[in-house]
Amino acid sequence: MPETTPEPPAGKVFNVPNQLTAARFVLSILVFGLIVWEYYLAALVVFVVAASTDWIDGYWARRFNQVTKLGRMFDPFVDKIIICGTFILLGAAPGSGIAAWMAVVVVGRELLVTALRSLIEESGGDFSANMAGKLKMVFQCAAVVVSLWVLHAGSAAAPTWLTWTLVGLVWLAVLSTIQSGLGYVWASAKVFRE
Repeated sequence: MPETTPEPPAGKVFNVPNQLTAARFVLSILVFGLIVWEYYLAALVVFVVAASTDWIDGYWARRFNQVTKLGRMFDPFVDKIIICGTFILLGAAPGSGIAAWMAVVVVGRELLVTALRSLIEESGGDFSANMAGKLKMVFQCAAVVVSLWVLHAGSAAAPTWLTWTLVGLVWLAVLSTIQSGLGYVWASAKVFRE
């Protein structure tokens, strides 16, 4: 029998972790607008603030026992919005170092994992984020930050070390996205067999 977290009273559902997640959602929309308007440095700063709230809300929810059903659904949804949206917009920006097909890989993996999670949790299983998924998120965020930095500097004017850092991080993000997605497929296949 999977262990469940009791739902807090209705007044506590929109607690600090869920408020931070809501703030991250609003900040992600701001990031999208800043990228479209080519304010890359501002987009970088807002993205870093938004991404940092993901770690803070998770820590707060566990530390103060404020895990809710809303948070378990809302937090990964907002994570997917900010990462997928940012990759799509950067994939369309010349000189970002992120190709359009890479954005497709990121979005495809997130859609697949969301579908698998809903199937597994619907049948009573646990499909929480694993270490590979968390590491993937770190690489994706780092790739976005360096891509925005390169765009701010101007891809032609960016120092060589920064350009190579971007290439390395983008490929780490893509490969870890594929690897963690395959890990979820494997884990869900085992659950379905059982």
